[in-house]
Amino acid sequence: MRVYIPSTLRLLHAACHAGELGPAPLTAYAVTPALREWYAEGDDEELEYAAMAQAARASIGLLAADPGTARRRVVVAAEVSAVPPADGSVELGDARLELQVVIPWTTVAAVHLDAAGAAAVVGKAADLWEAAQNGDDDALFALDSCEGEDLLWYATQEIPDLLAAEGPRGRNGSS
Repeated sequence: MRVYIPSTLRLLHAACHAGELGPAPLTAYAVTPALREWYAEGDDEELEYAAMAQAARASIGLLAADPGTARRRVVVAAEVSAVPPADGSVELGDARLELQVVIPWTTVAAVHLDAAGAAAVVGKAADLWEAAQNGDDDALFALDSCEGEDLLWYATQEIPDLLAAEGPRGRNGSS
């Protein structure tokens, strides 16, 4: 099953060089029963996009916690063989899962990353993350504004070159 793992450029650099994403537990997003029920009319592609969008939003929270990294959302798409069932506390439409395993780099299918030009919009959302979690309307609007920025797709063989261009701390393109 395809899962989407929120990340940052700095975390992506560490995972690529370590050969794994971790440590466990990892928050990931996938087409869960709760998501499928919420988007009953959605086809598989739309459901995958919705799960990835939730992971991209979670990436903003990681950026808020690490102000020194580039202000670009990162989502790692990976194939995992088993996904834990929802524990019953999941809200309708939620794609969030908690994986109790480290994800080997060999299972990574692709990386989705904001273009450098999205740094201002994403940076503002990261700066307002805490206020958004508290329901502030302006902060929520800033988070929603990120959805207008497309995530670029990178094949796994492109990741080392991407990371080399960004530098070890993922600072290129930051604002």
